[in-house]
Amino acid sequence: MAEPGSYNDKSRDSVTNQAVQDFVKTLTREHRMLVILKGQLYEGSWEPMLEDLKNRLAGKPYIFKLASRIKDDIERIEQMQAFERQHSVDLTDFVNMED
Repeated sequence: MAEPGSYNDKSRDSVTNQAVQDFVKTLTREHRMLVILKGQLYEGSWEPMLEDLKNRLAGKPYIFKLASRIKDDIERIEQMQAFERQHSVDLTDFVNMED
């Protein structure tokens, strides 16, 4: 017999998974590149990437040159970071450049 609430947990997981899939479908190539860089260069964390971009804008030393549209990239990262928090997911598990 199922545990009490297990159906609700499965339903919630299904809804979250669908929300993630729907969100990933809306990501532009620029968004996808940022997610991939997050996974490959920043050990899966948005914070050091945001720090690099903000340091570059401020003329401070930075690790990686992402793009000439730094403010746009910061906005994209903050949007995806909020989505990850809201859905308790890591987009690097769902995004690849071939999609």
